[in-house]
Amino acid sequence: MRSPRLHRFDVTTIVLALVLVLWAGIASPAAEPMRLPVDPARLEVVATDGTIRGRFDLEIARTGDEHMRGLMHRTDLPADRAMLFVFEAAGQRAFWMKDTPLPLDIVFADQSGAIVRIARHTVPFSTVPVRSGAPALYVLEIHAGTAGALGMRAGDRLVHPAIGSGG
Repeated sequence: MRSPRLHRFDVTTIVLALVLVLWAGIASPAAEPMRLPVDPARLEVVATDGTIRGRFDLEIARTGDEHMRGLMHRTDLPADRAMLFVFEAAGQRAFWMKDTPLPLDIVFADQSGAIVRIARHTVPFSTVPVRSGAPALYVLEIHAGTAGALGMRAGDRLVHPAIGSGG
């Protein structure tokens, strides 16, 4: 009994299929930046004396997948834009900059929106955890240097309809 031989057409088809599979893996949607809709309400950063330090248009990350992806792979973020992470319960938070090319300030806030810590000028692509240092229910990611430029500090409050209402 003769074993079937692969014809030139069959080999070409197999090679082409392998190339397509490899290309699909490289260009997978997981490597695409996530862009969430901009919330109609702007977030305000309010100082302890009541003055408004700044306002941001927000993309709000509410789900586990959105929390995981965040600003990964994003190479652009308008100066007045931020991403707000809303969690189900307050707790110690640890963020990293893996696959994140933009340097960021990461602002951790408690259940009332009061800022408990600001990690300034985080390092792009770093896998070193950036920790909240205190229980946080909300995390705000903004361009690196913005927190300093606005004079943001612990005790200031993040004000937005998603904060204090459970998202």
